[in-house]
Amino acid sequence: MLMKVPIALSNRHLHLSQEDLETLFGKGYELSKIKDLKQPGQFAADEKVDIVGPKGTIKGVRVLGPTRSKTQIEISYSDSFTLGVKPPVRDSGDLSDSPGVKIIGPKGEVTLQEGVIAAARHIHMTPEDAEKLNLKDKDTVNVRTGGERSVIFENVLVRVNPNYALEMHVDMEEGNGAGVVNDQMVEIVMQ
Repeated sequence: MLMKVPIALSNRHLHLSQEDLETLFGKGYELSKIKDLKQPGQFAADEKVDIVGPKGTIKGVRVLGPTRSKTQIEISYSDSFTLGVKPPVRDSGDLSDSPGVKIIGPKGEVTLQEGVIAAARHIHMTPEDAEKLNLKDKDTVNVRTGGERSVIFENVLVRVNPNYALEMHVDMEEGNGAGVVNDQMVEIVMQ
């Protein structure tokens, strides 16, 4: 059984708590939306910050909105070498025992004790989508990309919520390695 899903490549970014947003940008600050993302209510903000690790700095990292309960930074493996941290591959929000870094904004800085992850590749879907494939939240599936550099991504996390739009997310490095582009259709392969 197959289901086609659009793919999206995710570049390094961070989600800020309101408290950290105000420390970095000023009291009462609100994010400035520049572009809606496909997941309802999510957006790319105009704001960027610098991330400083033990070995190096990555400048101009995009903030995504809206604010969250905890600050979370999502990076690739190449980014981890630049920063000098070793992020675990995790589902969004699972930050325990992850490394911390310093975030520098125009009005201040925040030092995180934890919060840096390499996001697990995942598929957002509605309960109706999940039901078609007899899947539930936190299941894993394989996904075939097709095309000239066809690959099969294994252990793709399924995330089910009625507010999600059907879309697979992989980090930019994985997507580039597989030769995929944003909105390319890929197939969930059920075994």
